Amino acid sequence: QRSVQHAKETVLKENLWQMRRAIDQYASDKGKLPQSLDSLIEGKYLREMPVDPVLDKAEWESVMGEDPLSSNGEQGLINVKSLAEGTDADGKAYSEY
Repeated sequence: QRSVQHAKETVLKENLWQMRRAIDQYASDKGKLPQSLDSLIEGKYLREMPVDPVLDKAEWESVMGEDPLSSNGEQGLINVKSLAEGTDADGKAYSEY
């Protein structure tokens, strides 16, 4: 049971890292932040929406914020977080990954 939970947490961290890397790559290539996670798939920065292994769903919290690359203060996707409730083995909330 413990190793299964550890594996899910490891996959969750990796999926979040991949999506955050895709946000950065999109911004670097296009000169603006993506408007949604779907923009990353449409732009081929991700093949498909990763699954949150804790929830077993491809659902994520999109964190929007001011686009530092925009001259008129537009908003864009700045981060992505897990919607899973609870904490990992170290007591860290999944939503804080």
